[in-house]
Amino acid sequence: QVQIVEFGGGSVQPGGSLRLRCACSGSMFETWSLGWSRQAPGKQRELVARITSDGSTDYAYSVKGRFTISRDNAKKTVWLQMNSLKPEDTAAYYCNADTPYSGSYWGQGTAVTVSS
Repeated sequence: QVQIVEFGGGSVQPGGSLRLRCACSGSMFETWSLGWSRQAPGKQRELVARITSDGSTDYAYSVKGRFTISRDNAKKTVWLQMNSLKPEDTAAYYCNADTPYSGSYWGQGTAVTVSS
């Protein structure tokens, strides 16, 4: 059974950094594509970053150069390092896993607030 739990949200000043962690359980983690999405109040959820099973990454234009997604297959964990944070990065951040054999799964989300 696949489970996903996010950690690391919080409040930070503009220009600051946060590192989100997504802890996963389930089999064949190394075959999963993993992503971080976010949803700000009143807005649609948007994909922020994605990493495939072979380590290829893709980023939304708004975060490119500031955010980095990475994974550790042995720990079944994916991180999102967020630097140079802006107020418009304020949102609930969600981790998701696309598995080849049992579908897609989402975590409950973690809140990030960027404010002075």
